[in-house]
Amino acid sequence: MTRRPNPLVPGFNPDPSVVLVDGVYYLVTSTFEYLPGLPVYRSTDLVEWEHIGNVAERPEQVAVGSVVTGAGVFAPTIRHHDGLFHVIVTVVGSPRGCVVFTAADPAGPWSDGLTITGVDGIDPDLAWDDDGTAYVTYSGLRLSGEEAGRHYGIEQVRVDLTTGLALEKPRSLWSGTGLRFPEAPHLYRRGDHWYLVIAEGGTERGHAVSVARGASPTGPFTGHPANPLLTASGSPRAVQNTGHADLVETPEGGWAMVLLGVRPIGEAQAFSPLGRETFLTDVTWTEEGWPAISAVGLAPRVGTESHGFSFEDATALDDPGWLAVRTTPGAVGRVTDGSLVLRGRGAGLDDPQPVFVGRRQRHLNAVVNSTVDVADGVGGLAARYDERHHFGLEARTQDGSTKVTAWAAVAGLRQEWHSSFPGGPIELRIEFQEPTEAATATGGDRIRLLAGGTLLAELDGRYWTSETCASFTGRIVGLYASEGTARFADFHYTGWETSPAAG
Repeated sequence: MTRRPNPLVPGFNPDPSVVLVDGVYYLVTSTFEYLPGLPVYRSTDLVEWEHIGNVAERPEQVAVGSVVTGAGVFAPTIRHHDGLFHVIVTVVGSPRGCVVFTAADPAGPWSDGLTITGVDGIDPDLAWDDDGTAYVTYSGLRLSGEEAGRHYGIEQVRVDLTTGLALEKPRSLWSGTGLRFPEAPHLYRRGDHWYLVIAEGGTERGHAVSVARGASPTGPFTGHPANPLLTASGSPRAVQNTGHADLVETPEGGWAMVLLGVRPIGEAQAFSPLGRETFLTDVTWTEEGWPAISAVGLAPRVGTESHGFSFEDATALDDPGWLAVRTTPGAVGRVTDGSLVLRGRGAGLDDPQPVFVGRRQRHLNAVVNSTVDVADGVGGLAARYDERHHFGLEARTQDGSTKVTAWAAVAGLRQEWHSSFPGGPIELRIEFQEPTEAATATGGDRIRLLAGGTLLAELDGRYWTSETCASFTGRIVGLYASEGTARFADFHYTGWETSPAAG
């Protein structure tokens, strides 16, 4: 196997799709209820990736303001055709539906998007035949109407990308080996064959990649006799839930797949703090013309990654890595007079649209800290999985002192720890650490909540993982205000990995 870091793009980056254009790779992933949506990463070597922008910078592009948690911006596909980049995606629970965005430059700006009528499903793929006919191939999970929730397997329609109309009724394609949830189809032309790569088995421990091929983009397709060709199901592999794959050529002239996976920690491999991440594995081709997919190995990046933002810089919030919940970071915060100013609305992290701006946790070991001034309000530092699962530190001014509450919320249940400090700005800090050998076999990572250098609480991170929260996302760590005005001087993230490379 070619030695590349794995995960390729760490942290909350599921459902990857990649395209190679003029020697440069561009990769997009899902964002669900977060904005901006659909991060775009750039690489020239399939190793180092730069976050160059986001497809959905404007709320109206995806309209996720009212979507329920777990809905929103599902799995995208990025492709290049006739000088334009295309990203096609289903925005579940939004009036946008299945939408295609285009851009001449993948860093943006991207178009407002064209809704494709006649595609009732998720995980759309976009491909063109030699004569320019465009095909949308998708997972036929009905999202609305009397059949909402019913699954029709992998389907396909020809579409007009100028009008947004499907040109025919959906046809059924090959839908795998019979495992549940056939999804994530991608269609490719190689040699005399069209290859259909899909995921099946669900995006949890049974996730798998299966492949079929046919003489035309419409089929009929014949599945590989040894499908599924890739799965970690039932294995002790360090990377689990492997699936949702997209093929691409490598700089060396070979082939690889980008795909999603999780890194469960502990002896029992029960909990994955960072959620679904982007991984890569090698692909070779047999004499019979079938892909052979290598198992996904774990090879964390060596060294420390640090990101520091001083809000003395008026452009600090313009970095593409900031996220907000169902709205944009600029809609809830502004940088002025050397601070990030957040104005609370009387609600905390339980709210569907909290006053919160954060960034992805990208490492199993990390330290996040910020100095907050709460002379005129209430706010702090927090980590969010969803409305019912979050933790953090909240500061307020009371009787001339700064009162800090550490809290942990699990499935709507909440526990708090309180402490008092001298009045004035205070540093809040969250530390994440992989479990040590002494940790229980089923435990999670260690989470420490500190204020002014004092430890207020230590948590078992198993309660904020993709398995416990049943979430499609991952941990987002950031700054928030619940009442009045909270002012933040800075935000610092330092992360590193200690796990050795493993198969």
